[in-house]
Amino acid sequence: MNKQSKVTKTPDDVEGDNASGVDHHFEPVLCVVGDSDISIWGRNSAERLVIQFARSGVSETVTLAQASDRNGPVIFVKADVVLDQPIVLALTKRLNLLLMSGDEGASVPVAVATNGVNAKAIEDIFAGEPVPADLPLLVRSPDDLDAAFWDKLRKREVPYALTLTTEKKQAIEWRMFMGTYKGATDFVTLHVWPRPAFYVTRAIAPTFITPNMVTTVSAVMVVLAYWWFSQGQYGLGIAAAWMMTFLDTVDGKLARTTLTASKWGDIFDHGIDLIHPPFWYYAWGLGLAASGFIWSDSYFWTVFAVIMGGYVVQRIMEGIAIQWLGLEIHIWRPIDTFFRKITARRNPNLAIMMVSAIIGRPDWGLLAVAAWTVICLVLHGVQLVQAFAVKPKGEPLQSWMTKPQSATGSESAK
Repeated sequence: MNKQSKVTKTPDDVEGDNASGVDHHFEPVLCVVGDSDISIWGRNSAERLVIQFARSGVSETVTLAQASDRNGPVIFVKADVVLDQPIVLALTKRLNLLLMSGDEGASVPVAVATNGVNAKAIEDIFAGEPVPADLPLLVRSPDDLDAAFWDKLRKREVPYALTLTTEKKQAIEWRMFMGTYKGATDFVTLHVWPRPAFYVTRAIAPTFITPNMVTTVSAVMVVLAYWWFSQGQYGLGIAAAWMMTFLDTVDGKLARTTLTASKWGDIFDHGIDLIHPPFWYYAWGLGLAASGFIWSDSYFWTVFAVIMGGYVVQRIMEGIAIQWLGLEIHIWRPIDTFFRKITARRNPNLAIMMVSAIIGRPDWGLLAVAAWTVICLVLHGVQLVQAFAVKPKGEPLQSWMTKPQSATGSESAK
């Protein structure tokens, strides 16, 4: 293939490309420039980039020499860079974009989406040379990309683009690990598990242990907790239950940090999460007799029906919000995100039950869960009514996390 003449564009043309996407005559390809032998989460950064771009639809990779012969879009990325997935997606959709790193105090060019025939100029830019005058590029840093809201994780957070060095490896691993957390979840997941889960995930990431193996152990903990609860051995049951919730954090973080997430793993993990809580509440009630608290059948089934019914209706309400409001209800307003931390779901309820077991009144624990379930159900109903009352006609409701930072007063819901 003959090398084509360099394509130059005016700043207006650059903005037009960013609005309309890459050249439709060619699919973009990836060119990883340089090399890196630093392993992070079980892979070096160059291997991670190839996997990440493949997941965003850019599966073909080329060398610098091959890129220079290509009169079409090429995404050049330095090999010693770690990119957040929203940035990867942004690079696949914008032509003539130069991405600067988010490193504190030393922002440098780390990625360029442009015509392949500009390969030599890009190599020079990565080496520290200035951008040629005849190569107009839109220079942007991670916080300029309008990619702060990540819908899949339901959060607002500036995505990262960081250069990887041995000295910065642990700090970058922590940033990447915390970047896998959802913005709206319970207080145990957000504030108790992160640090221990980080160390466990980092320890097993380079090993043979897969996320599905961790999920399998988690499922075993579900069964053990059920058994011990049903026998009135609440101490052992609580220990197994908390271990399950911890492993439930680890398996997801392991999948995302090692780029080994799969559809089956997602179904396996979320299937367990969805099904097991009612069985724990039932088993807790069964174990009361062994602990000296005798309930009549009608009393037990009434309490359990309140918990079970509330659990199901709450899930239905969340589904209604997604289906008819176009939004996960817990990310609508800041107060809704806060409410998600303590709403009557597994971890907050488990904390209530643990306290009741510690004080020797497990019966109070089940009653408290039932009461809290009713209260949260009423609050969810108020949420839905308010949301439907203000929803723009024909448009989805907008999350507070998608709005400009000045409008929300906060960058993320952490």
